[in-house]
Amino acid sequence: MKKIPVISGQDLRDIGYPTGPLISLAIKIAEEHLPGQSKESVIRILQEVIQNPHSFLSDEIFRPVADMLIPKPAVCGEDFSLREKPVPVKVFGEKLIDEKALQQMQVAARLPISVAGALMPDAHAGYGLPIGGVLAVRNAVIPYGVGVDIGCRMLLSVFDLPVHQLKGNEREFLQMLKELTVFGAARQYSSKEFHPVLKSNTFEEIPFLKALQGTAEKQLGTSGGGNHFVEFGIAEINQDIIDAEGNELKPGKYVGLLSHSGSRGLGASIASYYTRLAMEKCKLPAEARQLAWFDLDEPIGKEYWKAMNLAGEYASACHELIHKRIAAALKRDPILKIENYHNFAWKEHYKNKEVVVHRKGAIPAAENMLGIIPGSMSAPGYIVRGKGNEASLKSASHGAGRIMSRTQALNTLQKAQTDILLQEAGVLLIGGGLDDSPMAYKPISQVMELQKDLVEIIGLFHPRIVRME
Repeated sequence: MKKIPVISGQDLRDIGYPTGPLISLAIKIAEEHLPGQSKESVIRILQEVIQNPHSFLSDEIFRPVADMLIPKPAVCGEDFSLREKPVPVKVFGEKLIDEKALQQMQVAARLPISVAGALMPDAHAGYGLPIGGVLAVRNAVIPYGVGVDIGCRMLLSVFDLPVHQLKGNEREFLQMLKELTVFGAARQYSSKEFHPVLKSNTFEEIPFLKALQGTAEKQLGTSGGGNHFVEFGIAEINQDIIDAEGNELKPGKYVGLLSHSGSRGLGASIASYYTRLAMEKCKLPAEARQLAWFDLDEPIGKEYWKAMNLAGEYASACHELIHKRIAAALKRDPILKIENYHNFAWKEHYKNKEVVVHRKGAIPAAENMLGIIPGSMSAPGYIVRGKGNEASLKSASHGAGRIMSRTQALNTLQKAQTDILLQEAGVLLIGGGLDDSPMAYKPISQVMELQKDLVEIIGLFHPRIVRME
């Protein structure tokens, strides 16, 4: 049997693994279960495990690693019981959703603070609240209802460039992505960049965050691993659009730049730290213990809320710098931008009362709100306008959603199959791996059909040159 390339403890420390027995365990499991995979593929999946351990708790291979990474509650705090009858949960596209995700949503709906819930058609099992889960609660915030990659988002920049250039100048666009984007936990952009978010007062106000300021500075303007990407493509607009800054775009085809990533190590550290505190303070039955919350009237709740918002601002700053670099290389400013995000909590109104709406792997879709919902590396993304459907808590899916775990995809899919799909779609891929093959995701067209009451489709984004590492 072919052995995978040797992975050292330093390789894992570089992507955030703490020194100790966890590193030996991760290397042992990778060597036993991923024979023949490239070193890059193995490191990418181990990076995804440390960034999103909750999503690997049902993974037969990497569950032991994920379990060691997840904060464990101390034996203290106040005990809470679940209500007998769950609050209403509206499910969109139940036929595409696995049973575990449905069960997790029902547990969340029985929290004593819950008001209403919804499940998007791209949903799949997560940790605590499922990916694609939306939950409204009274005056509280659930760190793992927000998620690990806080404020993860999509940003689309549209440029007034003829789309034929993407075919005629592939090398030029490809080189821009290679030189102007950086992926991976331990890497940073070659030129040091500044953004006002690094001077946020929140870093000074919260000692825990002050210790993370250096890491945030190093990772500023970079992208994470897993399914995070930066790509050029064709933005096909079918009706007039006016963005948040008042820029107007007429129907037509344009060159677009689309990015997907989040708050990097800053967000992951905030999620881990505050989840542990919440679980120590708020004791719940075993099936719900990951849904521990903070009351927003108490100091620790206010502190987490500030930290969460800082992580969201940081994620936005990373996208801003990526798009600024590429716009400079293109020698023109974008004529329109669309940005939306997930893994966050918002103060909103539901049935005339203020609630806190958690969207974990779901985006806001208030009436007339613009958004972009990506497919896979070969399938188109959808440019949408929200309908403000109250049954979904004014939400929509954040993508297509997985139908295969990463390890399942690595061990069952063939590179030749993915290469054929990309070739047929006219997509040039830099990096990427079988774990993010289009075949590992639900068909985005089906997902969109199941949420036609939530969003109006006003355009498409066709990927052409994709970097995903």
